[in-house]
Formats: sequence, C-alpha cells, structure tokens
Amino acid sequence: MWLYAEIKTLADIPRYYARKTGDKKALILGDRSKTFRELDLISNRVANAIIAGGIQPRAHVSFIGKNSFQFFEVLFGATKAGCAMSPLNWRLTAHELAEVIDDSQTPLIVVDREYRELMNDVKARTTSKFATVEFDSTSTEPSEYDARLAQAGDTDPKVAIQPQDTALLLYTSGTTGKPKGVQITHEGLYYQRLCEHLEPAYNWLPNDVMMLVMPNFHLVGTGLSIQGIYNGATISMLPAMDVPKLLETIERDHPTICCLVPTAIQMMVDHPKAKETDFSSLRLIMYAGSSIGMELLKRAIKQTGCKFMQFYGATESSGAVTLLRPEQHDLNSEQKLKSCGTPLPLMEIKIVDANGNEVEPGQIGEFYIKSPTLFKGYWGQPETTAAALKDGWYHAGDAGYRDADGLHYIVDRVKDMIITGGENVYSTEVEQALCKHPAVGQAAVVGVPDERWGEKVTALVILATGQSATEEELIAHCRELIAGYKVPKMIKFLSSFPMTPSGKVLKRDLREQLASGG
Repeated sequence: MWLYAEIKTLADIPRYYARKTGDKKALILGDRSKTFRELDLISNRVANAIIAGGIQPRAHVSFIGKNSFQFFEVLFGATKAGCAMSPLNWRLTAHELAEVIDDSQTPLIVVDREYRELMNDVKARTTSKFATVEFDSTSTEPSEYDARLAQAGDTDPKVAIQPQDTALLLYTSGTTGKPKGVQITHEGLYYQRLCEHLEPAYNWLPNDVMMLVMPNFHLVGTGLSIQGIYNGATISMLPAMDVPKLLETIERDHPTICCLVPTAIQMMVDHPKAKETDFSSLRLIMYAGSSIGMELLKRAIKQTGCKFMQFYGATESSGAVTLLRPEQHDLNSEQKLKSCGTPLPLMEIKIVDANGNEVEPGQIGEFYIKSPTLFKGYWGQPETTAAALKDGWYHAGDAGYRDADGLHYIVDRVKDMIITGGENVYSTEVEQALCKHPAVGQAAVVGVPDERWGEKVTALVILATGQSATEEELIAHCRELIAGYKVPKMIKFLSSFPMTPSGKVLKRDLREQLASGG
C-alpha cells in the first residue's frame, strides 16, 4: 500500500507475500498453521466459489465465527471476488443480528458450526434471503465450506477493484438503536498504512508475530490483523479471550506484539499462571478502549518487561487516530496516563463547542477528525452520513480536551456511549430494551466507573404506575433482547429523574448521584 508498490488493496496482501515469503507462516492457531502461499491459494478458491455462486462484485459477504483460519480466508477471498467483508458480532442476540443482516442485504453468510442454531433463529426473524455455508473451526473433518472450496479452482480471478470500493462493512450501533454499517474502503486502508508508515512509533521487524485476541467483528481485531499481515507479520490467534490459553499461547508462539483492552491486561496479570509465564518475546503491548491506571500499568510492565502503547480511533476512521506512545507513558503522572495521546501523521483533531467553534486548550468540546483514512459513509443511511461527515471532518461524538502539551483526553461521550470491558454500549439501546418491559415507565442508563470493566452499565428505572418488578427480573428481560455485555450489571429504582427545562434527563447528575452512593 505504501511500503510495497504491489499492494494497493486488501486482496493484494496474500498475493504479494505468496511471492516474496511464500513458505513463511501467515497464520497460527493452536498446533496448526498456514503459510502465506497456502493463504493465497485458498483465498483464490474462496473468491472463485463466491463468483460461481452468482454473487456480484460490491456485494457484502458476511462471516460469523470467532477468530479462525476461515476468517482470514473469507476476508481475502471476498475482496478477491470484488466484494466487501462484513464480520458479524457473534455476541448479539438473534433479534439484533436479524436487524444487521436485513440492513446489509448480504447474499451469503459463512457460518461457524458453533452458531448454527443462532443463525437458524436469525433466519426465522429476517426478511432477507441469503445463503449460508457452514464450516467447523474446531475440527479437521471436511465441512460444507471445504466441499465448496474443493470444487473451486485456485487460479486468482483478478477481479478489478476500485480505490473507493468498500473493503470492510463493520456494524456499530447507533444512538437510536438502529445498526449502522460503516463502509471502510480499500483507499481508506491504503492511507491508514501510509499514516502508520510515517509514524516512528511503529517499527515492524521481519520476525514479528502479532497475537490476535480481540474479536474479528471489531476494527481493533480486524484492523490490527490487517496492519500486522500487511507488514509481513505472522498472526497467532486465539478464538476468543481466554486468560489461561492466552498465557499458554505466549509461551508457545512467542508473539512480539499483542493488543488487549485494559480489562484483559488486568485479568492477565492477576492470573496465578502469569508469574510462571515467559513474556520475554513481547516487545510491545497495544491497548485501546480506555486509559490505563498507573498501578495496573506498573504491574503490567513489571510482569511483561515490554513497552505499552495506547491508541484511540473509531470504526469510521479505519484505524488509530492518536497514539499515546511508549515514551509518552509518564509513570510519574496519573493524569498523563489518562490521555489518548497525539495524532498520527496526516491526521488532525480539532475540538469544538456546540456552535462548531474551536475551543482553547483545557476546554472541553467535541472531537472532529480529518484524515485521508475516513470511511465513505454509512451503508444506506445518507442522512446519518451527512450528519457525521461535514466539510471533510468526521464528528466523532467524543467529548474531550487538549492540554498545554498537546495531549488529548476523552472525558465523556457526547452520545452517551459506555465503554465496558472494551465493548461499546450505547445507553439508548439498553433504555429501549428496558422500556419494552410492561413494568418500566422510564429508564436512564449511564456508565459508572468500575475497576474491572472500566465502566459498569447501570440503569435507573422509574416503574410504571401500579407496576412492580425486581432487579433480577429486568436483567433477565434485557438478556432476551440485547447482548450480554450490554445488559445492566446494576439497576436502581427511582421515583423521578433530574431533568433539564426542556425535558431531558440530566445523566451527569445521575452519575454524580451514583458516585456518591445515592
């Protein structure tokens, strides 16, 4: 994309490395591995199978499953067929997945056997017509997926791809509860690699092994994997976060780079086996989702002996916008560790007030981002796109400030997003789920600081007149409608909410009330 003139699209990555380092391991999962040459050939088969199925270029090919060889095969195979890859969030309920699938209009979903029943439930709820192909990530026995690929040739179809074609369609929940498909282009990823190439903090080595722990439906999982494999790194993956397996994999595969959310870092260093684990191969741990506490950082550095780097970005930015680089981690300043850092080369952040005017350092405003990496819009939602992208600036919805040293800080989410365990939760979604219970009159959801999760999803509920419900009952109700990480961990019952003169709930007052034990 910039280091390599031959790489201009996602599809070009396995092609390039099949020629240059074909025998090098591209992917490792447990005791199995695939070389770059094998990845290139099997992704050709995936592309040819997609084309043989009558799927046209620029369609969305979906995938549901944890991290696996098949994920990368479909990622590169879909793009070789001129399609966009759309990883689905396997943590969602059937109801939520049906909304996403109806929106994306995908003609094909590649499904891990683990999610067969979930997808059957989804099919009963959707209005869309789509085909499914099943694989089994836990078995070497032939699957439907393998049978389809056996019938397809491994000659590269060489479908033409334009820079503004969508490479990834990643879904993020909107503040209205309606899912939004973020269209990340080949060109956006192309420029993301340029910004990283110009950034001194990124220093890729020929023997780098990047560990993939984060889920593939997040840009943190998919985006960082693409960054690693673009730079020729081997990807050592875990299907999902599992601390004992994480520690075992570190000792077996000797990763040099790993990305974790602070919650996972704490779980890792707290585990009894951590004291016996050899972390010497690690040279960098990247983290995102929230800042890191000084004591946790000190413990993690002592345990692993490696450098730490935080990044901040959005799905809409195609990757990191700012970095808190290793040298910016000031172990003498708890405040500085709360910063998300400074922008990468070619990226800009301005902080504005409600009228769109830039504010002075130290004053809180909304982050606006300008970058050549920005998404091209939300799929099928021109009005939402127009509200988020104005005059080349992406309105990130994050409220924060810049200090006198140029470091950026996020203090709140303009749209009331809660970050819990590295997952984004929009309060409106949870409020809508609660209000579907007949006993709930009003609901307000906020994030409360929590040592383990970063923020704890907390609901304040006013019961409808004459109705009764318990905390346990409402939590069980929510579990039927929304993903487990979105479900409130605590529910408090109130008789009224603090309100603005215009009738809006003062969530800041609710947070303060909870923080004071009220």
